[in-house]
Amino acid sequence: MSQTSKASVNFIEITSEQAGQRIDNFLLRELKGVPKSRVYKIIRGGEVRVNKGRVDVTYRLEAGDVVRVPPVRVADAPDVAPAIAASQRIELTILFEDDAMLAIDKPAGLAVHGGSGVSFGLIELLRAQRPDAKFLELVHRLDRETSGILLVAKKRSALVKLHDMLRDNHNIDKRYLAMVAGVWPDDKRHLRYKLFKYLTPEGERRVRVTQDGQESHTVVYRRRVGQQYSLVECELKTGRTHQIRVHLATAGFPILGDEKYGDFTLNKQLPKEGLKRMFLHAWQLTLDHPLSGEEMTINAPLPTELAQFVEANTEARKTASSVASGKPPRV
Repeated sequence: MSQTSKASVNFIEITSEQAGQRIDNFLLRELKGVPKSRVYKIIRGGEVRVNKGRVDVTYRLEAGDVVRVPPVRVADAPDVAPAIAASQRIELTILFEDDAMLAIDKPAGLAVHGGSGVSFGLIELLRAQRPDAKFLELVHRLDRETSGILLVAKKRSALVKLHDMLRDNHNIDKRYLAMVAGVWPDDKRHLRYKLFKYLTPEGERRVRVTQDGQESHTVVYRRRVGQQYSLVECELKTGRTHQIRVHLATAGFPILGDEKYGDFTLNKQLPKEGLKRMFLHAWQLTLDHPLSGEEMTINAPLPTELAQFVEANTEARKTASSVASGKPPRV
């Protein structure tokens, strides 16, 4: 990808809508295409100034601040044609929407954003479908093969508030449904494995359990049990990369269809049994609305192919319809 250079210093006055976000996050959005390492370097080197003074990368902008942005080399704008073409044939299911945010039921196989060989992701697709929208930003991420609830902010103030909630894990409850290999023995179990994120020689993100890793906590509830597989509900107490996938695999119950941390021999036979994807679904999200503060719960029903697999492989068939409808599954 060729690069161009912004030839002069740019001064940006922060509006009330932009206030509250960290300087690094602000610059990453302003300087699209600039590597993150470069953004941090110009901040730490004093090239970026706020009100003529140096700031730390964690500085939170206030309304009226004047940010000095130095000349930087930026990548050419990404090709939006693939997303525009796909926007005509891919319909996104909206679970909730108001003036502040929207919740999308992301299908498995769709990345949340483009890059690393992916021509477009959900956010580019959404922007192509809503060309008049002034602001659309991902609040969080889901793995490409994970389906379910994904939040997108429609206002900067909502994005800042939601990021604070996710970072502090305050007033937010995230639940996933996963089908694992083996018979899960406990009604409820706490998994606490420290996780370390790294890159493979091929540049692929991976996570492993290490003593010096980040504290991570998942609460697992048994929901359905069959002869070979179990449906479990996972409550995220922390939000580490691949947390549920690594925690369950480390506990001896890998997620069905997980190509990074799963049972690879078992995964090869699963398509013959009717499962052609990883069985991990962001099922329920309870949170305080970022602007009104009102508690709300969003549900994404299990996709049809997953609900059918549950019904065919567990003994509690009479309650399979409750999972498919988005109601809390019960043993």
